[in-house]
Amino acid sequence: MSMMSIRAATPRDREAIRLVEEHAFGQQAEAGLVDALVTGGDAVVELVAEEDGQVVGHILFSRLFVQNGGKSFPAVALAPLAVEPSFHGTGIGGALVREAHIRLKDAGEVLAVVLGDPAYYGRFGYSHARAEKFESEFQGEALQALAWGEAPETGKLVYASAFGTALAA
Repeated sequence: MSMMSIRAATPRDREAIRLVEEHAFGQQAEAGLVDALVTGGDAVVELVAEEDGQVVGHILFSRLFVQNGGKSFPAVALAPLAVEPSFHGTGIGGALVREAHIRLKDAGEVLAVVLGDPAYYGRFGYSHARAEKFESEFQGEALQALAWGEAPETGKLVYASAFGTALAA
């Protein structure tokens, strides 16, 4: 019986993380986004899942701001979450999300936003209803939010600059 472990990502995980992202998404955009977020200092929580010493999963939460009436409220954006295709359906993605949430709450974060499958992220408490009043170029059913405390319900979502450059690439 192998044991999956979750830990904070380290600089020597970069290559393994890049491979997991490329395998999971079948392209390089997400791997490039991760590199840009980490290099830009925007990563808030970044974890990897290891199985028998091999990185098989990765999650990254980056700094996001909600701008409202001249105020800027810190929040986090979940992107990306990736699991090696051969490990899909084994619970690794869910374990990464849950562990990251614990670390984010411990660090005092109160609002997380994700752009993804509502059926999947809804299992962790994310909902479009919580995000529908935010102004965002990504506004739609896939835009969901989860709050653990007092957090704005309206305002403009301002992602790290890496999102604009990586997604335009």
